Amino acid sequence: MHTRTRKTAIETLALPGVLGLHAYEPGKPVDELERELGLRNIVKLASNENPLGPSQMVVDAISAALPELSRYPDGNGFALKQVLADRHGVGLAQVTLGNGSNDILELLTRAFVSPDNEVVFSQHAFAVYPIVTQAVGARAVVVAAREWGNDLDAMLAAITDKTRVVFVANPNNPTGTCVGRESLKHFIKRVPEHVLVVVDEAYFEYAQVLFPGYESAEHYLSDSPNLIVTRTFSKAYGLAALRVGYSLSSVEIADFLNRVRQPFNVNSLAMAGAIAAVSDEQHLTNTLAMNKQGIEQYHQACIELGLEWIPTAANFISINVKQSGRDVFDSLLQLGVIVRPVDNYGMPDFVRITIGSEEENQRCIQALTEVLQQ
Repeated sequence: MHTRTRKTAIETLALPGVLGLHAYEPGKPVDELERELGLRNIVKLASNENPLGPSQMVVDAISAALPELSRYPDGNGFALKQVLADRHGVGLAQVTLGNGSNDILELLTRAFVSPDNEVVFSQHAFAVYPIVTQAVGARAVVVAAREWGNDLDAMLAAITDKTRVVFVANPNNPTGTCVGRESLKHFIKRVPEHVLVVVDEAYFEYAQVLFPGYESAEHYLSDSPNLIVTRTFSKAYGLAALRVGYSLSSVEIADFLNRVRQPFNVNSLAMAGAIAAVSDEQHLTNTLAMNKQGIEQYHQACIELGLEWIPTAANFISINVKQSGRDVFDSLLQLGVIVRPVDNYGMPDFVRITIGSEEENQRCIQALTEVLQQ
């Protein structure tokens, strides 16, 4: 069989880092599975979405903003920034808005990382870290995980004069592991000033309930000018479709992020929804309670099935299915249940399952039981 070795004309134009990239693999959409298999009543537990959806306050706020769709959004996001600054006790200029927190991660690498630099992150860490690193041509330094999570001592030892960014997902996706207050604080203090410490807190709200001793890195901002904390409205607040996230940092870091940020990167509906979401504390309470109950469902199911799982502080659980996780994923698709294979994270025997409603969880457990007993 002939194998193509010569680059196409377009390939010769692409940056070296981009040539070796593979597109991010999202969770399989429900409508795609419906088209492929002709199934209905599909349960999607692949993308760590909130089974309760957005709150009614969010829906009302978005509806009220619809008549202004012909207008560009506020490019500075003043109203949302003000809400977030007040909530976190920081200055307005310390808040940067993103089209999801992923946008912030890309802005950081574009603003601060060159092909001569290195970026440090853990094994089994969020797939976007290697993507943004390779896209700018920098070298990724992947540190072996400890008990499926960040080994902060090893990550600190991996830092060199070439290191510009270290990513710490807390909790980590897809493992759900967490770093405790004292360990994180000690780590941030020891990282050299020439290295930006990015603490990704996409699952912060869940960790507060599920992980004793958890604390946001935002408390260390005043003493750590090289610290950036990222958050999102996609998970606990149920606004994944709107793509809105933000970061907290020093004014100087935020200024550089805004220099490379696209104009109007967060749309008006997203900002209106996010402002309303922050105000609806009851909806967040209901979300966290449902999530905790769902995790207990999966714990019991794993015990009954004789399966091991990684203790989680987020809204998903990674389960060792003792065989190819991708094969189990494919078999579950045939039963109308979408989970997430994580072989691309170096976890070939695992599947990651989003915590859904009680009924969705039970449907998944039944399907998983059927697949594993085949």
